[in-house]
Formats: sequence, structure tokens, C-alpha cells
Amino acid sequence: MLSYLRSLCLLSLCLASLTGASTSSTTAPIIDVGYAQYQGYYNASNGITEFIGIRYAAPPAGDLRFSAPQPPGNISGVQQANTPPNMCYQSDNGASSSAPVSPYGFAKRNGDIGSVGTPPESEDCLFLNVFVPGYIPSNANATGGLPVLVWVHGGGYAEGWMTEAKYNATDLVIDSHQSVIIVAIQYRMGLFGFLAGQEVKDGGVLNTGLLDQQFAFKWVQDHISKFGGDPSHVTIWGQSAGAGSMLQHIIANNGSTQPPLFQAVISSSTFLPSQYWYNDRVPQNYYNQTVAQANCTSARDTLACLRAVDATTLNTINNDVAKLALTGTYGFVPVVDGTFIADRPTALMQSGRVNGQLYLAFGNSHEGTDFVSSVRFTNLTVAEYAATLFPNLEPEQAQQAESLYSNVGTPLEQMQTIMGDSIFLCPTYYMLAAFPGKSWRGFWAVPPGLHADDLLYYFNNTTPPYDNPAFVASYVQSYMSFARFWDVNEKFDSINITPNWEPYSNGSAEMLFNHAEEGLPVIQPITTDEGLVERCSFWHSVAESIGQ
Repeated sequence: MLSYLRSLCLLSLCLASLTGASTSSTTAPIIDVGYAQYQGYYNASNGITEFIGIRYAAPPAGDLRFSAPQPPGNISGVQQANTPPNMCYQSDNGASSSAPVSPYGFAKRNGDIGSVGTPPESEDCLFLNVFVPGYIPSNANATGGLPVLVWVHGGGYAEGWMTEAKYNATDLVIDSHQSVIIVAIQYRMGLFGFLAGQEVKDGGVLNTGLLDQQFAFKWVQDHISKFGGDPSHVTIWGQSAGAGSMLQHIIANNGSTQPPLFQAVISSSTFLPSQYWYNDRVPQNYYNQTVAQANCTSARDTLACLRAVDATTLNTINNDVAKLALTGTYGFVPVVDGTFIADRPTALMQSGRVNGQLYLAFGNSHEGTDFVSSVRFTNLTVAEYAATLFPNLEPEQAQQAESLYSNVGTPLEQMQTIMGDSIFLCPTYYMLAAFPGKSWRGFWAVPPGLHADDLLYYFNNTTPPYDNPAFVASYVQSYMSFARFWDVNEKFDSINITPNWEPYSNGSAEMLFNHAEEGLPVIQPITTDEGLVERCSFWHSVAESIGQ
């Protein structure tokens, strides 16, 4: 049975929306964004006006490689915004069984890269898509307008692109009952977006992938009113590394980005791998490895040498260096740069200095299961695994972790839980604490509750395992009510069965999304598991050692 939401958007129509191919599409109004004019198309089959491939920044190549994003140059003529643009260069995950230095990412799912219809990789990839309910009126302007939801894809800061089929943003417009404008963005990844080290600090810019995202948020503030959106009602949302990006933006600029670029934040499976200072031995090692493989070691200016390397060659190095990391982890991730990210994330969040006014958090019950291989780690004790994952842990801290997780299950399950707690679940609670009385916590436990399992429920082009219309509608509308009204309790469909949802406060009032053995939906308030609270308290106490 097709669920209630998916019945609104059949697979063929969703796929057509990614390419502009539709027998029922017509041209849309021409939107002038100052440096260019873009014309998308109106798809009468789903009632959405789509602009695919709007450039928001100049190509970050040549001298702009490892530099902050810059405004795009003027483009003459009317640009047809109906074709997926290049995706940013994709990187691999770690392949080492015992890396001496190893920040954590998450495992790449088979089939994510190189599937049918993927666009080419390029440095010229800083584009965004805009999806507008209905046909844009000719008088769209800065007064009023629809709420705006900006989507940032996941992928370990190393892979993914905005037109990937599993991230079909037209689904989100449909999920909102045609009431929210969706903006989906791309950003530099791998070493192109997150190369660090003293040399990058001295001669370039750190965390350029995050700066790309912020540049896109500024674009929304400047231009979304021309598409019928309200720049004063913007929610940003990401999943996995996209959710980790949300964490970065709430602490950016010491929690005082001016002018404000968003008012509300949603994170799905917050991702916080070890975030070292830019010149720590871990990121510096990846820089040195990159320089060596690029034959730039003897160069007077190694960063200038890297800027001169052919992009295709540099991406080969990107993948080769990434494989030096521990299996299932990524080497190129955000760092503390001292400016945009002024200090360790936990320290900044604990200070209460954050961007945004409201926060909605979701997480899955078994975030770490997929990412710890029984083949790779059966010869390690739990303490050895913790020390391998976090190489700056003191031996007694690693032993303390082993003791703390001794009652979780088998040694493998203990390692998987360490991964899920320390990298995904606990950072979410740190974010919740930074928004006292102004945050809500949803807990996804539909079996098996693995990382990214919930994607199938708000992106609707695949039938989810638990295909219950009331459950799907209730879950999806948690996000959309928040984006539309900034209130998870504001329902806009009678099929929504979510009970009253209290703000999160010190382990209270999470909302469980699950189902009973007989198949009935289970959506009810719960309190945070006491064991998880204790484990997160430990990880918070060693945050400096684990790079958080």
C-alpha cells in the first residue's frame, strides 16, 4: 500500500522533477537575482515550480581553491534552470584497520556513488535548487511570503549531491502540503572543502565547505523573496553530516553571526566526529600526506603547489588520503579554526552562545551499528577500540569507557554503541541543552533504527518498511510543522496522531516514533534513557580528549 504522503507523488513524477523532464511542465517566470536571470519550469503534475542549478558562488578553482566562496560573476542572457549541475568532488571513506590518527566519519552505503543519472564531478559545483509551491506570481517580492526550509545533505563531509534521488526535495514541498519553499544546496567536500593544517591557515581559508553553506544561506536572505519566500522565516535542516553542519552554524562566529541568517534549526542524526584544532597532529598529518602525494613537498609554498595541481589528479589524491583513515571514518572534516569556529563545539555550546532561536532534534536508536565492522574490530578490546577511535584519549579514560559500556551487550555491540553515542546521540543532547525551553527532541526507534533509516519517510520515492499512513504523516509533519509554524504542536492535517509535545529539558519530554508488534503506531512522550544520560556525561567530561 502506498502511504498517504507518497500517494501524492509517484516515483515517475519525482524522478522527472530532478531533470525537468515532464510532459506536463511549462516555463516559469524569469527571476532576476542581480548577477543573472534564471527561468525554471512549472510542473503541473505535482504543482511545484522548480529552479534546478542556480549558481550561488563563483567556481572555487585556481586561486580560489582553498579560499572562501566569492560572489558569482555576471551572466548575460536568461539561464534555463532545468538541468542538474555538476556535483562537488566525491571522496572515499577510510580503509585502514589501525590508523594512528583517525577522526571519525560514517560508512558509505553501497550504490550512493556512481548510480544511474549522477552528474559529473567538478570544482565548479556551488549551486542550489529552489522548489516553490504552485506557480510563482509575477508580484513576488520581499513583503510576506512563504516559510523557507534550507536542506543540507549528508555524506560524511565527503559525498552526496543535492539532486541525488534519495534527496528529492520536491517530496518536502509535498510533505508540507504545498506550504513551504525548499532550497537544497551543495558545498565543497573532502580535501576541497576541509583540508586543514598550519599552511592552510596561513595561505588559505579553513572549513571552506562550511563557508560555502553559509554563503548559500546569505543568498537565501538576499534573493528568496523574489521566489515568493520570506527571508525572516528561514529554517535550516540537515541529516548526518548535514546535521553536523547545523551544529557548526549554531556555534559559528561565537554564536553571533550578523546579520542572522536563520531563525530555526533542525538536525537529523547530528554528526560530530573529532573536531581538532586546525594544526593538531591529526589534520596536519592529512595535509602532509596530501602534499607528499601531490609531489609538492619540496615546493617553497606547498599550498600554492596544491592549488596548481589538476583537479582530477587532486581528487585521486583526495580519495587515496581518505583511505588512510580508520575503516568507516573520514579524514577531512571540520576543524576549530579560531575564527569561524572559534573553539571546541562543546565549549561553545556550553557557553549558551548560539545562532538561532528554536531547535528540533531527531536521532535514531542504533546510530552506530552500521559503522563498526565485526571483521575489522574482533581482535580489539573495547578499551582498545575507544583508543583507536579517539587517539588522544588517556589510557585510563579508554578503560573507563570499557567499564561504562560493559553491560550494553557483546563487545561488538559495545563498540557500536560507543560509536553511536559519542559521535551522533550525545552531541544532539549538547545542542538541546544550548536551547533551554526552546528545543524539542524526537527519537526514531522503528526497527532496526539504523543511521539514515528515517530518510525513507520524509523523502518519499521508496516505500518505507513500516508503511502506515498515520505514522508517516505524523512523523513527517513534525518537521514540516516546525518549519511552517515554528511549533511542532501546530497540526495541519487531521491524520496527524502525534500527542502534545513538550519542550526538552534535562532528560524529559522526548517523542518516541515506533510501532507495536501488531503493527500499530506508537507515538508517545518518553524520558531519556538513564544509561544514555550517564554515558553522554562521560563523553562530555572527556570532550577535550576526543576533539569535541
